[in-house]
Amino acid sequence: MGSHTNRRAVTPPVETEDVRTSMDAIRRIVRMLRVSARASEGLVGISGAQLFVLQQLAESGPCSINELAERTLTHQSSVSVVVSRLIERELVSRRPSEEDGRRVEVSLTPEGRELLRTAPPMAQVQLIAGLRRLESGQRAALAGGLTALVRELGLDAEAAPLFFEDEAPAKRRQGKRQHEEA
Repeated sequence: MGSHTNRRAVTPPVETEDVRTSMDAIRRIVRMLRVSARASEGLVGISGAQLFVLQQLAESGPCSINELAERTLTHQSSVSVVVSRLIERELVSRRPSEEDGRRVEVSLTPEGRELLRTAPPMAQVQLIAGLRRLESGQRAALAGGLTALVRELGLDAEAAPLFFEDEAPAKRRQGKRQHEEA
């Protein structure tokens, strides 16, 4: 006979259940965003963040980087990085406004409009719509809780780029294709 412990089913404390429920929710949201980003990369060859910015430009028409940052709910520096990549791919252009020469506007190119014809909808749009449908108290509690979690993780000093843009898989694939063609 060995020493066997009698393991009884123990009901986890509420704290553990709250953590598990929160982790499950975060995993589901991250998965939705990742699947959407991969679909974008696979179907149209650009990152999900780049496609999200293109779709916002298609809805708004020409606008400034600051206006685009407002539409994407991100910092203007993050949007500026994505726009620069889109300019390199000739999917958007940047030029002075016709109405105010001091203002620089970003707009879709014909190639950008063509790419959007076959592009899938982005999960960010669903996420933003879902957040906006929450009651204001729920939204405020969620914002407060997530902000506290980010602070607890020591991430509050980091910039919050558009989803998965820092991974830049489309660029790697493009470089790989150029290598294969050489």
